[in-house]
Amino acid sequence: MTPGVQSRQDGKRATAGQTARVAAQSKTGAGAAQAPPRSFATLLYGLAGCALAWAALPPLGLWPLAWLAPIPWLLLIRRAQLPGRRPYVALWLAGMGYWMTTLHWLRLPHPATAIGWIALSVYMSIYLPIFVGLSRVAVHRARCSLLIAAPVIWAGLELAQSHMLTGLNIATLGHSQYRWIELIQISDLCGGYTVSFLIVLVAAAAVRAYPLEGARWRFWPAIPAIAALVAALAYGHQRMAAEHTRDGLKVALIQGSVDIDMKLDKARTQEIYDQYLALTKQAITEHDDIDLIVWPETMFRDPMLLYTDDVHAPEGVDWSKEELVRAAEDHKNLLKNVAKRFRAPSLLGMQTVVFGPGVIDTYNSAVLIDEQGVVQGRYDKMRPVMFGEYVPFAEYIPWLYRLTPLEGGLKRGEQPQSLIVRGGRVAPSVCFETFLPHFIRGQVSMLADQNEEPDLLVNLTNDGWFWGSTELDLHLIAGAFRAVECRKPLAIAANTGFSAVIDADGRILQQGPRRATDVLVADIPFDTRRSPYVMVGDLGAGVCLLFALAMAGIGGWDVAQRRRQARRAVAS
Repeated sequence: MTPGVQSRQDGKRATAGQTARVAAQSKTGAGAAQAPPRSFATLLYGLAGCALAWAALPPLGLWPLAWLAPIPWLLLIRRAQLPGRRPYVALWLAGMGYWMTTLHWLRLPHPATAIGWIALSVYMSIYLPIFVGLSRVAVHRARCSLLIAAPVIWAGLELAQSHMLTGLNIATLGHSQYRWIELIQISDLCGGYTVSFLIVLVAAAAVRAYPLEGARWRFWPAIPAIAALVAALAYGHQRMAAEHTRDGLKVALIQGSVDIDMKLDKARTQEIYDQYLALTKQAITEHDDIDLIVWPETMFRDPMLLYTDDVHAPEGVDWSKEELVRAAEDHKNLLKNVAKRFRAPSLLGMQTVVFGPGVIDTYNSAVLIDEQGVVQGRYDKMRPVMFGEYVPFAEYIPWLYRLTPLEGGLKRGEQPQSLIVRGGRVAPSVCFETFLPHFIRGQVSMLADQNEEPDLLVNLTNDGWFWGSTELDLHLIAGAFRAVECRKPLAIAANTGFSAVIDADGRILQQGPRRATDVLVADIPFDTRRSPYVMVGDLGAGVCLLFALAMAGIGGWDVAQRRRQARRAVAS
C-alpha cells in the first residue's frame, strides 16, 4: 500500500471517528430534548418573574420592575422545550409563592379565613402555567409572533380571572403603574387590562430581540414596542389636556380606626359611635358648606329595620309585629337625631334587615338620609364576599353556617342606585365591589341607559378586617383604575384607611392615613368626558380571551393526538 493510499485511509478513519463522536453528541442532545433533564430551571424562572411582580406592588412599590417581571416567563415560552419533568407544576408552585404572599391578609380576620387564603392562592396560581402553556401553543404550534401571542393571552386571562369564581381583579401587572398617570389613561379604552397588555408587549419585544438558543440579536421588535408605548402616552396626554370638569359636591369622608374581627364585641358599638360622631362634628365645625357626609361600610352599627304588611315571625322565633314596628320607629328617630347633628345629607354604611312573612333578609347597605333624617335612597351590596359575607349553598343547607364564625348570609342587592344629592348624582358601591372592573363599569352603563348616569362614584368599605396590611394599598389602587375606566371621580370612605379622593384621571388627590383616624373634606368636580370602556365594555379583552381559548383548543387537540398515537404504538 502506497503512503498516499495509507494517508487517505487514515484520514477517512479519523473523519469517520469525528463524525461518530459528533453523531453521539447529537444523539445525546436529541435525547435530552426528548426527555428533559431534571432541573429547577423552570421553577427558578417562574420564581424570578413572580418576585419582580411582587416587588413592583406595595409594600415595596418598585413599579419599574413590573416591566421586567414577564421576561423570565417569556424566555420559557420561547425555548424549544421546557426544562424539567413537571415544568407546569413548577410554574404553579412559583405562582403559589406570589399569591400566598400577596393575599396573606386574608388570614387576618379569623383563623377560619386562612382556609380561604390558601384556597384562593391555589386557584389564582393556575393562571401562570396556563399563560405559559397557551403562549407556547401559539408560538410553536400556531406560529404566532410572541409579540402578539403573549400580551393577547395575558389580557384574556386577566379578564377570565375577573369573572371566574365570583371574580377578582387584584395585584395585576397593570396595577403597579397606578402612579404613572399619563400611562394609565389607556384604561378607559378596554379597562385596566390595556395597561397589563402593554407591559407584556414591551417585555415580549425584549425577549424576542434576545439571541436565545443560537438565534441572533433582532432589533426590529423594539419598533412596535416603542410605538405602542409612545402611542399610549400620547393618548394619555391628549385625554388629560382639555378642560373637562364642572362644579360638583363638597364631600366629607369620615375615617375612623377600629380594627374588626369576626366576633366584634357588641359592647364596642358605643365606642364606634363616639369616634365617628366626634370626627363628623370636627368636619362640620371646620366646614359649614358640606354637601355630603360619608361613613364607611357598617360603621353605623344600628341596623335599619323594614317590614312587609304580611310580616310574621319565622317558626321558633318569639317576637310580634307590634314589637317590630316599635323597633323600626326607634331607628327612624335615631336617624333624625343624627341628622340634626350633621346638618347635611349623609351616606351611611349600615345593615338593612327586611322582615317578611316568615323570612328575614339582611343586606349590606349604603343609606342616604337628608338633613331631617328621612331616608332618600338605599343601595344594597350586589356582590357579597364569599365566605366573608355568605357561604355558598347555605341558603339550602343552613347548618353550613355552624361550621363558620358567620351567623348568617347576606342577601344580594338587585340593582345599582343613582342617589340625588344637591343636584348631583351619586352611585355607591360597597367594599370589594371596586375589585371588579366589569361590575363598576356595568353599574355606570346601566344607570346611563336609564338617564340616571352618576356624576360621582362613592365606595364605602370597612378594611378594619385587615389590620393595616397591604390590602389597604391594593384596594386603593383598584379604586384609581375604576375612576379612569369610567371617567368618574371616586370618593372612598374606609374604616382604618385608606379613605381617598380620586379624580377621573386616577390621581389620588387626598388620602387618609393607615390604621388611624382622619377627616377628608374636598370639593370634588364632576367630569364631562365619555369613556369608551363604559360604552363597549370588555369587547377588547373578550377578543383576547377568545384567542386564548382557541389556543387551548389547539393544545388540547395535540395532546389528544399524541395519546392516540401512543395507544396505537402500544397496541402494535
